[in-house]
Amino acid sequence: MHSHVPDDRPATEATADGPGQPGWAPSLPPLADGFIARPELGAALEAALGPGSTTVLVTDLAGGRRGWRDACGKTQLAAAAARSLWQSEAVDLVIWVTASSRASVLSCYAEAARAQEGTSSGRAGDAEAAAVRLVSRLGDTTRPWLVVLDGLTADAALDDRLWPAGRSGRVLVTTTDPAALRGRRARPFPVGPFTPRDALNYLIGRLTMDPDQRQGAVDLTAELGYEPLALAQAAAVITSSELSCLSYLEHFLHRRDQVIAAGNGGPAPAAITWGMSMEQAEMMSPGSSQAPLLLAALLDGNGIPGTVFTTAAARSYCAYATPDAGGGAARDGLSALQSAGLLSAEPGPAAPVIRMSWPVRAAVLATVPGARMRGAAAAAADAVLEAWPAEDTDEGLARSLRSCTDNLRQAAGQLLWEGGCHPLLLRAGRSLDAAQLTGTAVEYWENLSATSTQLLGRDHPSTAGINERLARSYQTAGRAGEAISLLQAIRQERAARLGPDHPGTLEATRGLGLALVSTGRFDDAIACLSEAATGWERTHRGNGGAILLAREDLAAAYRAADRFKDAIALYRAVLAERERTQGPTHADTTATRQKLAEAYLADGQVKAAIKQYERVIADRERVLGRDHLLTITARGALGSAYHSAGRMASAVRLAEQTRAEYTKVLGADHPDTLAACVNLAHAYYGVGRVTDAAGLLQETVERCELSLPAFDPLTAAARDSLANIRGTGG
Repeated sequence: MHSHVPDDRPATEATADGPGQPGWAPSLPPLADGFIARPELGAALEAALGPGSTTVLVTDLAGGRRGWRDACGKTQLAAAAARSLWQSEAVDLVIWVTASSRASVLSCYAEAARAQEGTSSGRAGDAEAAAVRLVSRLGDTTRPWLVVLDGLTADAALDDRLWPAGRSGRVLVTTTDPAALRGRRARPFPVGPFTPRDALNYLIGRLTMDPDQRQGAVDLTAELGYEPLALAQAAAVITSSELSCLSYLEHFLHRRDQVIAAGNGGPAPAAITWGMSMEQAEMMSPGSSQAPLLLAALLDGNGIPGTVFTTAAARSYCAYATPDAGGGAARDGLSALQSAGLLSAEPGPAAPVIRMSWPVRAAVLATVPGARMRGAAAAAADAVLEAWPAEDTDEGLARSLRSCTDNLRQAAGQLLWEGGCHPLLLRAGRSLDAAQLTGTAVEYWENLSATSTQLLGRDHPSTAGINERLARSYQTAGRAGEAISLLQAIRQERAARLGPDHPGTLEATRGLGLALVSTGRFDDAIACLSEAATGWERTHRGNGGAILLAREDLAAAYRAADRFKDAIALYRAVLAERERTQGPTHADTTATRQKLAEAYLADGQVKAAIKQYERVIADRERVLGRDHLLTITARGALGSAYHSAGRMASAVRLAEQTRAEYTKVLGADHPDTLAACVNLAHAYYGVGRVTDAAGLLQETVERCELSLPAFDPLTAAARDSLANIRGTGG
């Protein structure tokens, strides 16, 4: 996803009626080398993109069957139209979405929503909820916007909540998948070959170094059917060689005659030109182009982070495949492939982005023998994993790497399961979890579990590890019952295979206990968590962190079961141990202190709770700062404690401060901000400011309905509070 901020217009701020233009994102995909505007087609497209419209760029198949001819420049036309609409100020927000999968669409939307709200990933809740917020705002705003859904597939599965629409908006779709629109009302806009004039202008524009190379350009464009991909490949070969258009045409016609004589019918021009580009790449860098070409074909043609090709795994594979090329095989091969028109390398935020046309990818993969595919698939998986940072701090990079993994899974199939599940598949799943793509993550782990069970067996360690991840994903998605069944099986299997006190077994016992707490089965949960804590204490005394964590889990279960005295005693013991071993202001110590304060408050020991909360806030302000999210959260909790103690002036002051700070840090529509609004309304009511309380709750209910999923508990709580204040509640 790219929220477009072109060269000549500054970013704008969010306004009351809708999203602001974020200045944080990279630009739209760059226009290709030698791009020409195709004036007639471009003007017609802009005319079709009126407010409230949905326009779909589709391949004009009148000239032939689907395949090579589908690469007719739809994405480039969409990018050019977006730039033109922006520069003419017809729109002031452009969101570019790579729509190849539901995960990609949700990630793009969520990233845009968080930019609009001024929040970071991990602070705006579930990605689907953030995406729904964005689409809802687009439907309501009066500001003109454009959303481009590039490469939309049926796998994206966009329902009404995720389909952008609004009187002020324009939606532009590119697709080769007729099922992707699922019956939506949209105006098809056929895109076919260049016109003869545009084709000639394009080719001549590419051949600027040596005017003599233009000889025969008119005949060459005609024989290539004016097709953009074929012309791009031909232009690349000519500019990187001593050929002219006429000599290239002679080679092309000879090659085409050979194909026809072999009984393969009349091939599309690009089916010939790509082979000629392969030969040119081989001539430019003998032996070094095949390996990087195959790696690129296995990954995502929409955009492969260039760092993948600089990894030790990629360099080793390319060097092994072409030993004569030495250590620079990958670099030299990529350069030759780019010069020959088989892929492009475009500037990116941190490294170049490698792109390859999907017909070229398909053609490459169709020619690879199985034995060679095995080594290439393993190298590609190792390279993507090596390029993946330990933490997904850049969602755009993570999205690209997930997409590369998806394409590799489809191309390699069972090759990524030889000897066990390849770690890349686990890394991609963890990335979905980290991006809070909850529903998509569940589907991913379910698919991985089914595949592992089929290929490796139910008792294989890889299957057990995947199932544990699946259980966590179920819990995040609110499907605790399924998580418990799975965790019980995992615990039983590990106890039998590893023993009851093995760390893996104890971790499974802990996970089961936490899942039982979430379903209200407190007695069972306490039994599980007691067993886990006792097991760590008995057999792993050197792992103090694990022991303290197990005790805190047990204390939380006591508190959930209303056994407050037990919870307080255990929290106090853990706090004392953390102060002794980690220090009084360590982050873990402060977190335990806040849990102790919460237990005191739940037990009605308000003064003790306030004392601990005040210490938490003082420590967090000193270590993290006044505006840190954890500091704000603690301040809000102290306000609630003041409310319980009847110190209403202090409660109102802190509730107002907390609401304002959450709004600043997270945005007005974030769930934490909305919860702070409800708390503030209760404080207002407590001091007799009934009108202020009712007004704030009314506004909060409206924001909840727009921003949160249907039937969200916070929305119901806000509605109930409003009804009670107005005297209509039960």
